[in-house]
Amino acid sequence: MANPRVFISFDFDHNVTQKHLFVGQSKNSKTPFSIEDWSSKSSLPQDQWESLIKTKIGKCNMLIVLCGKTMASATGVSKEIAMAKEKDVPVFGVYVDGANTTSNLPSGLQRNRTIAWDWDKIAAAIDQLMGEGKNK
Repeated sequence: MANPRVFISFDFDHNVTQKHLFVGQSKNSKTPFSIEDWSSKSSLPQDQWESLIKTKIGKCNMLIVLCGKTMASATGVSKEIAMAKEKDVPVFGVYVDGANTTSNLPSGLQRNRTIAWDWDKIAAAIDQLMGEGKNK
């Protein structure tokens, strides 16, 4: 089977650096998945952005949310989580930028599905999610 395709959701205003580090480290990890950088490259009207992102999420096996300390203000992330659920794409979160179990999570992301940035834990979560949602 091909490596799972992952859509990365993150707070563009606060966690771009962590997103770049996560993507870069993923290429050197033993974790079998491929991340596509399908972020919108330009500012779009809301309806165009939603249509574009919904299509991209629908082409993935799962969505990973990079959860920083300012997630409560990241409305786009909450929308991406809702889009993933609508498309039956499983979701889990990874704490970044000093966030932890006491940090706010975006709407729709479960605390028990949010883990530390540890590649063994990420690999286990990917394996688990490959048995859920549209991946069955």
